Amino acid sequence: MFHVGETKTPLGSKWAIWGLAILSLTALIFTAWILTDFQREQEILKEITKHLPASDLAEARELAGELQLQIRLSALLILNLIASGVALTMLARAYITSERSLREVKVMATDILASMDQGVITTDRDARILSINPRGFEILDPNKVKIGMALADLTDQHKTLDRICGEVLETFHAVRDRDYVATQAGHVRTFRTGCSLLRDDKERLLGTVIHVRDVTEKALMEQRLRRMERYMGLGSLAAGLQHEIKNPLSALSLHVQLLSEALADQGASVEVREILNVLNTEVRRITGVLEGFRDFASVSQLCQSNVDFRNLVEKLVRLIEPQALQQHVRIETRFAEDLPETVRADSGRMEQVLLNLMVNALNAMPDGGILTIRLNSSPDFVTMDVCDTGCGIPDDLRERIFDPYFTTRNTGTGMGLALSDKIVRQHDGTIELNTGPEGTVFSVSLPRNET
Repeated sequence: MFHVGETKTPLGSKWAIWGLAILSLTALIFTAWILTDFQREQEILKEITKHLPASDLAEARELAGELQLQIRLSALLILNLIASGVALTMLARAYITSERSLREVKVMATDILASMDQGVITTDRDARILSINPRGFEILDPNKVKIGMALADLTDQHKTLDRICGEVLETFHAVRDRDYVATQAGHVRTFRTGCSLLRDDKERLLGTVIHVRDVTEKALMEQRLRRMERYMGLGSLAAGLQHEIKNPLSALSLHVQLLSEALADQGASVEVREILNVLNTEVRRITGVLEGFRDFASVSQLCQSNVDFRNLVEKLVRLIEPQALQQHVRIETRFAEDLPETVRADSGRMEQVLLNLMVNALNAMPDGGILTIRLNSSPDFVTMDVCDTGCGIPDDLRERIFDPYFTTRNTGTGMGLALSDKIVRQHDGTIELNTGPEGTVFSVSLPRNET
């Protein structure tokens, strides 16, 4: 149901109907009393007429006529009372019907608001909550929100609601599509809110109406779309650069090698050999960058096979275990019981993705910690989570971590996560960054294409 504050029921119409009913009943009783007196007077007049002399009969008949006229007037009064009673009954029925219709309309409005997938909150002119629907309670936490509390008393995560409410009451202009982020059950959620003025049928200002909806999935889709647009442009650029630089670089590498051999035969000095070593090192570095370009721009098909991800994870754990022991990092693995035996995927590329995530997790815990690898299953997807208790990733960098050549470390090319994201997307899957009780979590979800 839609939770609202106490409202006063209009009693004026009810008291008016009860007053008319009591007045009609009193008039009916008074009329019945008059008719009874008239009948008694008629009987007395008949008895008197029997004993009157003939000379007084004319006056007796005149008196009887007056009594008959009073009876007719009384009958007319009764008819008026009956008509009033009928009108009063119709008025009461109309009032009852209107009350029932009003209740049905309120119930329907309540059901509509209760069925909405977005929170609807009304406030008074002091920014105090007048009503809130069930979805609004879920978003704002039912244990911390109640009717009558001020928006300023909400948790810091939802302070945006108080700010936009104050802005609307101050400027008298509606606010639309204001996004903010809050954490629910350990997951970061994106909410989109708006606010407008609340007025009655006479255009008198009552307060504000605030609507809040969860747009986390939409925000993720928009983020993925922007990421794919960047990848498309960078992929074309990478292919062009790799093609244009590869040939001159090959020639440069060849001539540096020939020069090194020629100078070695002539007994070159230490300084010359150091210069040649620098040239060789930089040539190899540029070659590595070009290989990253090549891998990123590659559109080669996947070599899919039936992959046992349990064995794949155990193999990678054995591979990184020496580095983990050196850094005092404990590795934990958790496999779901309903995990399929095999999944259709490119074993080599998925090994590259998971190894990159595990190495990044170890780099985030130079002073020790816990590295957790989880394999979970749902009817449609297999999910691989790589969790670390390291330093975490700042919020302002989260949208850029999958960009090519973006890195927060002094070493590395910044292509690891970009290539991982591309490989996962080639599998029609997703890779996301989340924050949970275990720290930073990278989740890879692949379609459950079983053997």
